[in-house]
Amino acid sequence: QAQLVESGGGLVQAGGSLRLSCAASGRTFSSNAMGWFRQTPGGEREFVATINYSGGTTRYANSVKGQFTITRDNTKNTVYLQMNSLKPEDTAVYYCAARPFLWTSTQPSEYGDWGQGTQVTVSS
Repeated sequence: QAQLVESGGGLVQAGGSLRLSCAASGRTFSSNAMGWFRQTPGGEREFVATINYSGGTTRYANSVKGQFTITRDNTKNTVYLQMNSLKPEDTAVYYCAARPFLWTSTQPSEYGDWGQGTQVTVSS
């Protein structure tokens, strides 16, 4: 089982940038695909981005394509989400998740370990 700790959330004005980090421990990080999801109050957990075990393959939700970038550093057991040109509709709690397989998935049900979430608030 992986322990995941997100950081980097906060309050930013529209058009600004944030970089979220997710530090992993307790599992062989380099064997896991990783994902970022987000959730608003009363909403379902929504796929944002995913990256395969090596970092060579990434996938994005259409709503963030070209705006967000997911990367990973297997030497630091950390996955990142660079968020640029933020909009008020990007406001949500962002969750990092680990999948015990090498390859990506957009489905929350296919991830076994989750972080506690970090709040991102974008003001207009």
